[in-house]
Order: sequence, then C-alpha cells, then structure tokens
Amino acid sequence: RYLTGTQGEDPGLDPLDTLLALAHARGLEVHAWINPYRAGLSAANPTVQPHMAQRFPEHTHAYGGLLWMDPGSVEVQDHTVAVVRDIVQRYPVDGVHLDDYFYPYPTDDPFPDDATWQAYTDGGGTLDRADWRRHNVDTLVERLALAIADEDPDCRFGISPFGIYRPGQPEGISGFDQYEGLYADPPRWVQEGWLDYLAPQLYWPTSQTAQAFGPLLTWWVDQAPHGEHTFAGLYLSKLGSGAYTVDEFEQQLRLTRAARGRGATGNLWFSARPLLDDRDGIRQVFAERFYPS
Repeated sequence: RYLTGTQGEDPGLDPLDTLLALAHARGLEVHAWINPYRAGLSAANPTVQPHMAQRFPEHTHAYGGLLWMDPGSVEVQDHTVAVVRDIVQRYPVDGVHLDDYFYPYPTDDPFPDDATWQAYTDGGGTLDRADWRRHNVDTLVERLALAIADEDPDCRFGISPFGIYRPGQPEGISGFDQYEGLYADPPRWVQEGWLDYLAPQLYWPTSQTAQAFGPLLTWWVDQAPHGEHTFAGLYLSKLGSGAYTVDEFEQQLRLTRAARGRGATGNLWFSARPLLDDRDGIRQVFAERFYPS
C-alpha cells in the first residue's frame, strides 16, 4: 500500500531489486530491514492474501493499535525464516536487520498469547511464561542466523535493540526493561555468535544522566566478545528539539569514534527525514563537520 495506495496491487517494478541496483552503483550497502512480528502499523488497515495475517489468522492479534503475529507460534516462526531465506537467496542484500520490536511494547492489557502458551504447557513445557517468551525470540534469532549464513555467508545479520537492556545496567541507568518488557535478550544473541553487529538505539543526549549516551555506549560495546561491530543508533529525528542540537550529535560522534578500537565502528542515524528536509542545514554539517571527505 505504500507504493500503490492499496495492498496487494503490483507496483510495476521489483522495489528491492531497483533499490539494490541504485545503491550498489553508488557504493552503498543495503540491509533488508524487518520487523519479524509486527504485521501492520494499524489494526484497521485491511490485509489481503498472501499477507501473513491472512495466512495465520489464529496467530494474529490486534494489540496497542497495531497488528501482531504471535512469537509463540511455530507456523509464524517458520514463515519468517522462509521469508528471510527467500530474500537472501534471490537478492544480493548486504545484510538483514531486525528492528527493536519482538514481543510488543506492553500496554495496560496483557498480550493475547494464551493459546500458544497453553499449547506449550499442555505439551509438557516447564519454563515460566517470561522465560518461554524469551526462548521463543531467542529461537527465532538463532534460526535466522543459521538460515542467513547457509544462504550467503557474506550477508551480515544485525539487530537494533532498545537502548537500555535492564535498569541498573550499567550502574545509574534507569528506564524501560526490555528483558522483561519485550522478552528480548540482545547480550545473549551476540555472545552466542548469532549476530554480526548490534545497533542499540541510544536515543538520549549525553547530558541526560538516567539514560546517558556515554555510559550506555560503553556498556553495549562490552557485550560483544568476538569482535562484533557496535553501531550506536542516534536520534536524528529529534534534531532541533531540546538538547538534540548539532553540537550534541557531534559529541555523540566523538564518543563513538573514541571507542572505535573496542568495536564501536559506526553509527546508524534515525531517520533520514531531517537530511531530506535539510533541517537546520544538517546536510552541510554532515558533509563538512561529521563526515568530511
């Protein structure tokens, strides 16, 4: 629907093939960006075959205004792995990249996965519900890593998790607990060797003590024991708002580059919109201050 206005209509070209041709001609890598469980940005938007919400209606849930696939469903997991295999097999993508959505960010209502949880316990499962949910996510990450390596060993696999792992890690940091809230365990994924890079979303300024950029960057770099890359995510969309000044982003770049020898080998900027709009003259800043040739 983003290309034609209506889901299921043929846009008349292969968008990924077109993107790859244009990007590779300019020396740019293309990493296929995927939310493995978020099936729709609005539960109200209609879906058509072969959308996964149509294929697996019993494992599709409206939650928090969005449309979600149940991570506890083996069918959903198999489908996701098959899709990623298909992408890597048929297209020369340079990487596959998962966003920070695993189990959804919680609302006041519980996520409606009673059916898959009941099937797990009826089958003799002994994990508690939180550990079972983390196991579901861990299993998908491992399966994707194996599938990508099997199809193309040169294709990189990375994830951009929420920027705080758990409150108190590192000391003095507070905020949302993704381990308990999203059932995501990024340190394990990188320590198991399943990932080529982590890109934690460090979307806070250096001066915000409870979520300070510097200590969080240091903590995330320390989680990569095998030389995996850490690409700190920067919140460019906030440019011009409060503490998110050009000077603040320059300081975040300095901190990243100072940690280069320990694995902090770059940054991801979210999003491209300020560059397209040239907000606060950011294009010239990028060309002359941040990334001079």
